[in-house]
Amino acid sequence: MMGVDYYNVLMVNRNANEDDLKRSYKRLAMKWHPDKNPYNKKEAEAKFKQISEAYDVLSDAKKRQIYDLYGEEALKSADFVPPPNSNPSFSYIPRDADDIFAEFFGGAGSGKSRGFRGEGLFKNGKAEAVKQTNRKAPAIESKLLCSLEELYKGSRRKMRISRTVPDEFGKPKTVDEVLKIDIKPGWKKGTKITFPEKGNQEPGVAPADLIFIIDEKPHPVFERDGNDLVVNQKISLLEALTGKTLNITTLDGRDLPTVTDIVKPGYEVVIQNEGMPISKEPNKKGNLRIKFDIIFPSKLTFEQKSDLRRALGGSD
Repeated sequence: MMGVDYYNVLMVNRNANEDDLKRSYKRLAMKWHPDKNPYNKKEAEAKFKQISEAYDVLSDAKKRQIYDLYGEEALKSADFVPPPNSNPSFSYIPRDADDIFAEFFGGAGSGKSRGFRGEGLFKNGKAEAVKQTNRKAPAIESKLLCSLEELYKGSRRKMRISRTVPDEFGKPKTVDEVLKIDIKPGWKKGTKITFPEKGNQEPGVAPADLIFIIDEKPHPVFERDGNDLVVNQKISLLEALTGKTLNITTLDGRDLPTVTDIVKPGYEVVIQNEGMPISKEPNKKGNLRIKFDIIFPSKLTFEQKSDLRRALGGSD
């Protein structure tokens, strides 16, 4: 027999009676109705139509007889000539899938029922299924630790994730995927990157959004203050009074020599445009601020004190 195996489609044996056909149709039609499968609607629609067609043929004595003897292609062929002693006026007229569904579960029929939206389809609590398809699982949030170098220059991260989704039969299966995250120069702690519906999914519920939240790793030299970078530099009292050349390596690897003059307590050196990039203003950066911690000697000799008095204008 050529063509579609309707018995296999309806999951019944070749001796199935009317009750067997109805039981199997009900179960499969409820499972594969397009309105119950919003996330694989195309596949569900094709299966639903094939299930309806199988039931239409096998539940009609004339159609079933011709199908059993000559197959699906002969059943649907306009050129098919029935054998002697059969009904010569037979012609195959398929029934609408929604009309068949409406006969079993109620609804308007004539293609209007649209299955799970028709009135009376969800007796005994089944109406909740429609509400569930409109629900969305809560978002899944995860920290993404970034170095200051990454946030200064920008970078691309590849994150391998595993998530649980229902297979075509509604059973959970694990899917692995690699997500690419482009970290933009200047992004701050708390910046959120959302991957819609890349989280776990339960049957009848829209998948959760997956959200990565930027966090900053501590840096051995720099501290971030908004768009500014801050360096805490230790210098001796002598260096504070006589000046010092500081060699600071920037986050993108450049040497930034800086010469200080007299450093007073609370004094800062501010270097314009050497801070963090400003993500919303291309080619613009914050400032680099150098703060000083003056290390005083723990003790001085009599001679050192005398020298200091002379040098700083005092005398015995």
